[in-house]
Amino acid sequence: MPNRIDAHDKVTGRAIYAEDIYLPDMLYAVPLHAGIAHAEIKNIDLSRALRVDGVVDIITHKEITGEKRFGTVKKDHYFFAVDRVKYAGDVIAMIAAVSKEAAYKGRDLINVKYSPLPALFSPEDAIKTGAVKIHPETKNNECSHYKIRYGDTVKGFKDSHKIVEREYRTTHVEHAYMEPEACVAILNSDGGVTVRGGMQHPFTTQKFVSAATGLPLQRVQIVQTTLGGGFGGKDDTISVICARAALLAMRTKRPIKIAYAREESIVESYKRHPFRMKYKAGINKDGTLNTLEVDTLADAGAYCSTSPFVIWRPTVQCAGPYTYSNVKCDSRAVYTNNTFTGAMRGFGSPQINFAIESFMDELAEELKIDPVEFRRKNFFRQGCVTHTGQKLDSHKISLDEVMTTVLDKFGWKKKWKTCSMGRPDSSGNYHGIGMACSYRGVSLGAEGDDFCAAAINVKKNGSVELEVGVAENGQGLKTAMTIICAKELNVPIERISYLDVDTLRLPDSKPTVASRGTIVGGNAVISAAKQVLEKLGPYIGNGTFDSAVKKYFENNSELKTLGTWYGPEVSWDEENGQGNAYFTYVYACNAVEIKIDGKTGKITVVKMTGGHDMGHAVNPQMAMGQIYGGMVMGMGFAIKEAVIHKNGIIQNTNFDKYKIVTAPEVPEMDAIIVENNDPAGPWGAKSLGEPVNELMGAAIANAVFNATGVRIRELPITAEKIMQALKSNI
Repeated sequence: MPNRIDAHDKVTGRAIYAEDIYLPDMLYAVPLHAGIAHAEIKNIDLSRALRVDGVVDIITHKEITGEKRFGTVKKDHYFFAVDRVKYAGDVIAMIAAVSKEAAYKGRDLINVKYSPLPALFSPEDAIKTGAVKIHPETKNNECSHYKIRYGDTVKGFKDSHKIVEREYRTTHVEHAYMEPEACVAILNSDGGVTVRGGMQHPFTTQKFVSAATGLPLQRVQIVQTTLGGGFGGKDDTISVICARAALLAMRTKRPIKIAYAREESIVESYKRHPFRMKYKAGINKDGTLNTLEVDTLADAGAYCSTSPFVIWRPTVQCAGPYTYSNVKCDSRAVYTNNTFTGAMRGFGSPQINFAIESFMDELAEELKIDPVEFRRKNFFRQGCVTHTGQKLDSHKISLDEVMTTVLDKFGWKKKWKTCSMGRPDSSGNYHGIGMACSYRGVSLGAEGDDFCAAAINVKKNGSVELEVGVAENGQGLKTAMTIICAKELNVPIERISYLDVDTLRLPDSKPTVASRGTIVGGNAVISAAKQVLEKLGPYIGNGTFDSAVKKYFENNSELKTLGTWYGPEVSWDEENGQGNAYFTYVYACNAVEIKIDGKTGKITVVKMTGGHDMGHAVNPQMAMGQIYGGMVMGMGFAIKEAVIHKNGIIQNTNFDKYKIVTAPEVPEMDAIIVENNDPAGPWGAKSLGEPVNELMGAAIANAVFNATGVRIRELPITAEKIMQALKSNI
């Protein structure tokens, strides 16, 4: 397999990130954040700030030439706060100056008078009757509500041998990308704008910039620069920042650069949703699952963002990869005055899988059944019908295969005997292992329309330019697409030049989310490549690609094709939560070994093993890298990461206080690729980027129980929580 095609530029420093762009006469813009969770804006006084030497312009909501409100799903967010602030990260103004120093000096001299309003900081308080409404049009501050109604849960519980109820919680999590938000906006000669920046979804950014400026889409060009990490976090926030930069560029007629400091990024950007998940299961005497009720409450924060999508996926997957005769699920996202929440790697699955797979171990414990065999007994089987009424018969259900492969590689049976089960060793330490399984719907499914375009431009000398409508976000998409193109055309990979996404050159190919890059982009590339070969068909004969191209250009002036791909049909009935939610699924298993210091409660992760059926690995080396990275990120979710709010104000706005996994903490890891080609995917490939991140929370929680004998039902599982639980268990 070839190296990543962008690797050389990144390791040599030649890759161009947004902050690397410097243009003549460029201005630097910085934000003024509200710093208060909920308040009326009584007055904004810019007079002193405008007199600062070097300050060129300051804009607020009054200078917006287009729409003041925006949103991916609901237009309930503002480019600048108008009459109220709804969370501390709301932006009041952007200050443009000849230097960052001058811009910050001007920012500090802006005088904003607020009248504080009652604030809500928990979803439970937000849905109480009589609670203050953050958005007046809502009912009980509800942002979104989805449900599943399958079978008869009332009868199901009556018929069950045993009923078990549990509650699980997760908290706000920061994306922690290496590159904070940055972009550069340039006014074009036709009055339009070009914005270059580190965004995951250039077409979404184009819509936001068009809305704020009032410019038609065709006069808004968005070009993605090299992205320094995203994990879902370079969507709404960076799109809004790009819109503000465009407004300033149009007013000043000078290039505008915005490059956030880490503190600014953490204060303003959306986080992973905190979930409160209540699970109630009815189990039969023989160990089969009968009935399930799930109630999920998610903190949407101040604005909707992608909350409806984020809670829809865990609604569909609320029962995990297990068969139940009866399922009832209600999932709600609720407005609060906390930092708003949105897309983050896994899109609701890390939270719900923490609950599902912790619950499965707890159910097995209640029945005194081995947790592995309990799962195997209740797994989806080929041709089964899920709790959304979908028959799984279009692809191979490989749960048993994946779990068996992972546990054999991990040495589960041998290590299981070494679990402390609440009895520390002679040094006072505890040892434990844990595991978790999952299934995940591929791509957008019934959340949206699955479409992608790819363009191939063959030159006279046989070189090839490739563009794909989905974006390179650091996951290796450029390399995967280039491999597919090279093999389809039967040319050396070095022959292909990959062009960055430009919104004026390709159709809107929908956001690069839901681990859809390879499946939708790869299919579009294959479509474009087949069209190239069709055009070359009369000239190939027994010759080579190069000779056919040469003959083709003797009679034609260009060889360009546009390939497109539309996802297979899906369906969804919102009233009862029934339908074929996704056109295919992926399957996974993680296993983990831990040690816990009996004196401090500190967890040391000793080993992690992850196995994933991704259909087909286009580049096995990159696929293994995804698995390693996903497990480490999941490890942080499980034991370290938490955004701390106090009265709506984030307390840990840099990595000195927001704790992420460091290199010395990374344990021994094994990555296992399972391949069962899928008929919908390019060469049988499906998805991988997010599934690798959604299992370690539950696996570690289960390992903690198997080590200490105490169950922690709230993430992150910190040393303090373990010590408190151990003391309570004495």
